[in-house]
Amino acid sequence: MVLLRSLVMLLLLIWPPGVKVQSVGSSTGSARALDSLLQAQAYKALVNPKTGVAYDGTVPSNLTGIKISVVRLRSGSLRMRGVKTYKEFDIPIGIVEQPYVERLALVYQNLGNWSEYYYPLSGYTYLSPVLGLMAYDAANLSATNLPELDIRASMNPISIRFSNVNSVPDGLVAKCLSFDLQGLITFSKVLSNSTCSTIQQGHFALVVEGSAPLQPASGGASPPAAVPPLAVERRGHDNSKVWITVGSVLGGSLLLVLLALLLLWLRKYRHKVAVQWMDKVAEGSETLQMASVGSARAPSAFRTRTLPSLETELVP
Repeated sequence: MVLLRSLVMLLLLIWPPGVKVQSVGSSTGSARALDSLLQAQAYKALVNPKTGVAYDGTVPSNLTGIKISVVRLRSGSLRMRGVKTYKEFDIPIGIVEQPYVERLALVYQNLGNWSEYYYPLSGYTYLSPVLGLMAYDAANLSATNLPELDIRASMNPISIRFSNVNSVPDGLVAKCLSFDLQGLITFSKVLSNSTCSTIQQGHFALVVEGSAPLQPASGGASPPAAVPPLAVERRGHDNSKVWITVGSVLGGSLLLVLLALLLLWLRKYRHKVAVQWMDKVAEGSETLQMASVGSARAPSAFRTRTLPSLETELVP
């Protein structure tokens, strides 16, 4: 049984990763892919950039409605001066990043009417578009697929002043919503004038609980009609992911069969070794003579080699 438990634990450790991943079409994976795409698009706007100046970028035509911007900064300047009014974000002094880089870029995202597509939230309704603030190393402005830097406010929090916000339905209370880079959702109270705060980068929005009809804000854009490229690409890979999952299950079943055969072989091997050991012990032992006792036969010892003698025979 101990060996069986060990083999089961080994199976869990080496089980193919395809059966552990999130379901196909999860919002987290597509949102992270969108971050990488928007970083590459934003960096294209940094042609001979000036430090501290924000440059608006462009997105592919089938992502119309999303707005991006990028500003290149020195780490020391960001920490000592902050960035006053970068779009909807007010970044205070005391911002630190990990790992440290000499120059960094802050990429701003406004997902507009794509917000609910990339960040679906069951049981809540968005009052504002999802806004994103991401930090990247700016040493190489032609780089793509850059990992995000971890920036945090060490003194005062970063403020987010939402604009173009839908009216809050009667009887409901607006809440601040934030998504970190791992997809963790956090709710907090709204400050005055539709303002939220955060100590780290991520994606942010105003929401209300429930699915009540909203009064659209003036100037709101119409919902997008095109299908985003990431969705098309994801659909194209659905079949391959299904085959990966099926292959993983079949591979796991085959591994279970192999483990069962290994257990059976080990049991037979242990039995064979035990029999060989008993035969070896029997060959090295003295054979006892069999004698009949009634209707049964039982082993009996040979006659003693030394005959008993009387004590008187030893006296001279």
